[in-house]
Amino acid sequence: MQNVDAAGLGIGDDYPPRVMGVLNVSEESPYDPSVFDDPAEAAAYVDDELIDEGADIVDVGLESANKKFDVLSARQELDRLDTAVETLESTSGDAVWSIETRYAEVAEAALDRGFDMVNDIAGFADPEMPEVCQEYDVAVAKMASPPDIAKPGAVRATPWAERKSESWAESADYVDQVYEALKQNGLTDKTIVDPAFGRWSDEQTVEDDRETFRRLREFRGLGAPTLVSINRKTFLRSLADRSTEGALPVSLAATSMAVERGAHVIRTHDVSETRDAALVGDAFAPERGRSADEDGEISAEELDVTTPDEAARHFERAGVEVDPAAAVSGVYAVRGLDEAAREALRSAAAATDCRFVAGDEEGFLWGSTGALADLATRTDVPRALAGTLPGGGRGDR
Repeated sequence: MQNVDAAGLGIGDDYPPRVMGVLNVSEESPYDPSVFDDPAEAAAYVDDELIDEGADIVDVGLESANKKFDVLSARQELDRLDTAVETLESTSGDAVWSIETRYAEVAEAALDRGFDMVNDIAGFADPEMPEVCQEYDVAVAKMASPPDIAKPGAVRATPWAERKSESWAESADYVDQVYEALKQNGLTDKTIVDPAFGRWSDEQTVEDDRETFRRLREFRGLGAPTLVSINRKTFLRSLADRSTEGALPVSLAATSMAVERGAHVIRTHDVSETRDAALVGDAFAPERGRSADEDGEISAEELDVTTPDEAARHFERAGVEVDPAAAVSGVYAVRGLDEAAREALRSAAAATDCRFVAGDEEGFLWGSTGALADLATRTDVPRALAGTLPGGGRGDR
């Protein structure tokens, strides 16, 4: 995993989770508490409600990205940049300042006037955006999006048969599409990837977001830090039947889970509470081994991999062709077997490169995901067990 330096702020596995607080200078933005058009009022909000509450990054939106609003031109965004810059210059707190835009022209103007990083909600649809970010040597959050500057985040609207192939488009699920969208138009050395949670298009569903969240670890396969924007999103609040105003608890629960699953930056309107939830997630995330020799030429890192899909993403990045099911293992407890059934299972396990050991009342089976899938196909394995194994009825993910 590559760490990113955002104007001196370290982002990645070697650093604590970072909180990105939100400020909008767009009157059409739907979340009123974060919307300002007066620089003095905006600066007070940033100091008191964002930086003082623990925001490491202040992300300034010049327009609402809500699909129901017309897209502003670069010129219209630039007309609002003065308010953002005056706010930056009027704050006393210390934070990294991020400009949210889809235009390289706007990003460059903001960087020239004191901003530290870019949040590109259109996924480098503007082909000059990566060049600008590399020229200024700044971190850039890249949200998954079609190569269409007018459709930020609308991954399902991408003509995948043209961008990839017809066969790929037919077989790819939504998470595959998000992953590929992040790869489109490349990554800079300081890119932070954003899987684009939220209803960015009419085709995107709540279940799309939930599946993306379940499989959040897969995005670590891109080798870049991950940003998630899940605060009060529909796919969470609908689980508890909460309004936007009442959705803070589900957002905080998801924040801890996101950090445990590898997220490095959490974008939020609720800074203080989100900071605490992120720290809890970080404190209880599994520790992974990492080491390097003295000259840094050789390094080793234990990957955060729990499924074959997650392993496959890492293998794909390196161009390695190997069965990812052989790289991930599972452990199962088995009860209720008599001695004959235990011996039969022990023999079947050995024949498929799995292991089975048993105590007086309980036995334990383990092996790679691929080996367990082979075991599930055998007729000498109890059906109750086979149904829990990979490929045996519960699915591989």
